[in-house]
This record gives sequence, C-alpha cells and structure tokens, in this order.
Amino acid sequence: MAKARALDKRRKSIRNIRKITRTMELIATARFKKAMDRATAASAYTRRITQVVADLARAGLEVSHPLLEQHDKNERATLLVLTANRGLCGGYNGSVFRAGLARLHELREAYAHLDIEIAGKRGIAAAKFRKIQLAQSYTQFNDQPQFDQIETIATRYLEAYATGKLDRLDVAYTKFLSSSKQMAVVETLLPFGALAGAEAGEKKTQKAGESMYEFLPSAESILQEVVPASFKAKLFKCFLDAAVSEQIARMVAMKSATENATDMIKQLSSDYNRARQGQITGEIMEIIGGVEALKG
Repeated sequence: MAKARALDKRRKSIRNIRKITRTMELIATARFKKAMDRATAASAYTRRITQVVADLARAGLEVSHPLLEQHDKNERATLLVLTANRGLCGGYNGSVFRAGLARLHELREAYAHLDIEIAGKRGIAAAKFRKIQLAQSYTQFNDQPQFDQIETIATRYLEAYATGKLDRLDVAYTKFLSSSKQMAVVETLLPFGALAGAEAGEKKTQKAGESMYEFLPSAESILQEVVPASFKAKLFKCFLDAAVSEQIARMVAMKSATENATDMIKQLSSDYNRARQGQITGEIMEIIGGVEALKG
C-alpha cells in the first residue's frame, strides 16, 4: 500500500485539477448560452431567406441566377472544414474532421482539382499530421464569429463560382439541433440551387407556376440581392452552429472530468485513511513492543 503522505499529495493535486475543470465547465456554460442565443436568432432569418429563394425557384418565373445554376463541368471543388482553436472538448474536433475526410475522398474522385480549407488550429494540426495540403487556413474565428469576417470568405466563394473558378463548395461542421443533440454533417452550399431545392421540398404550400410575391422593380433585381445574401447567411449559420456545438462539447467534457476527479478524490481519501490508520497502528505496536522490552 502506498504511503499516506504520497496519497495525500496526489489527492491535493487532483483537487486542484477539479477546480480547473469546474471553472472551465462554468465558463463553457456561460459561453454556450451566448452562442446559443446567437445561433437561435440567426436560425429563423436563415431559414426564412432560404425559403424565399426556394419559393422564387419553384414559382416558374423566367429568371435565373448564377448561384442557382449547376456547372456542366466538374473541375474545381472546395471543402471547408470548421474545427476549434482549442481542445478539451471531447470528440468534437475528431468527429467533424472524420466527416470532412470522408467527403474529401469522394470529391477527389469526382473533381480534377480539390482545394481544402480548414478553420481552427485543431483541424489544421490534424491535416498537417496526415500530410494534407491546405489551400487556406483560418485561426481568427473564436467562440463568437462575426458576420464581417464570414462575409469576406463568402464573397470570395461567390465570385469564384460566378466566374467559373469554383464548381462546388462543401462545408463540414457540427450542426446544432438542440442543447442535447449535435451532429457532424457535410453540406453542399454551392451550387445554391441544390440547397434551395431541399428547402422547397420541406414545405410545399405553393403550386408550381404561382408566386406569392410581387416584384418591384423586377424579379431579376430581387434575385441579385436575395440569393447572395441567403448564401452568406447560410455560411454564417454554419460558423454559429460550430461555435455553439464546441461550447456544448467542452461543457460536457469538463463536467465529466470534474465528476471523475471527484470519484478519484473519494477513492484516494479512502486509501489515505486506511494507510494512515495502518501507520498509526504500526507506531502503537512499536511503542508497546518497546515497553515490553523495558519490562523484560
């Protein structure tokens, strides 16, 4: 059995670790609340503006937009993977990276040239370990991504797709469904017509050839504003979902670590008490043995 002093020293160190994990759990909980409020607020706007594009797409209007049209060629594709800058969040980074890796193999077979972009230091490190060449890497996004930052990237994607330099854009991220459920997904954001068509399939309240909107000055001018704005909102929503999912994963991981530390402290306390009692008993026996020797 280990010595009482060693057990007590180990117990103190685990108590310090428990303080750290508990503090990190509380911080993640506070950040999760703020991130969830932002994601929830953006969810309604993103869903509605995408629904508008879907309504326009199935209204039978003689209008078109470059982002809604699929390219005939399959030459250039981009895969964007959203990970975290920090660890200590369980399997969050590993699950989204594996999902992106599976789509990476599919795109390499279908497209002649594939650009891989990763946001987050953990994903960048994983790609470096697997010797995956990156076209772009981003480390400036924290748990509160700003729309201005995302808009710059979204504009680059839009210009590349409109000029034919990009034929497909896929984004791998952790989708926020509820506070108890998040899942790593890979969605195709460009061509945007595929996403708008999926939204249209979820809600069929409008007959083909009919439009619930009146356009002023024209449908073409409306599409020129709505479609890019819808794509930017969707990409921004991906970053918001990734941010809130990261905080949930970290909150759960730190809670588990705190509970494990508590269990270890209880076990060490029990071992310490037994070791201390054995040490006291041994000292008493030595004293009694000495007294008996003096009597003899």
